[in-house]
Amino acid sequence: MSGNATPSTRAKADKAAFGIALFLAALSALIFWDASRLQAVANYSRVGPATIPTVIAACLLGLAVWTAVAARAGDFPRRERQEIGPVAWVVGGLVLQMLCLKTLGFSIATGLLFAMTAAAFGKRKLYVTIPLGILLCLAIWLLFAGLLQLSLPAGPLEHLLRR
Repeated sequence: MSGNATPSTRAKADKAAFGIALFLAALSALIFWDASRLQAVANYSRVGPATIPTVIAACLLGLAVWTAVAARAGDFPRRERQEIGPVAWVVGGLVLQMLCLKTLGFSIATGLLFAMTAAAFGKRKLYVTIPLGILLCLAIWLLFAGLLQLSLPAGPLEHLLRR
């Protein structure tokens, strides 16, 4: 493309990409602010609890600038139409997990999330994916709670195994 491009031949700026750049910049500012509060904790060393968050915030700011420049130039490829069905399955699974985590425990709640995510990817046989998800999540719970001594929400299934 020549330097004499007219507005009609130049690519249109991508508004969605500008929105993403703005979100990345806001997230970067939030992390910078949070990291600045942590620096007061360890002032005897150059490396402290704020080092990694500051690096992450700087990288996010760089990505925000890069995204904004690409959005202005119209360099983003055309996006495919978003399928709402699979997104709804995953979001529904996350909501179900959050609602059930305290009462049903980690294994069952996360097993339901596993099954709903599998349904989003086309595996709609819930009578197979729900038990499989629960068994996989129970194994993860046993690993974290048993071997690593980390606390995950326990429900009726986990309480059966603790006795």
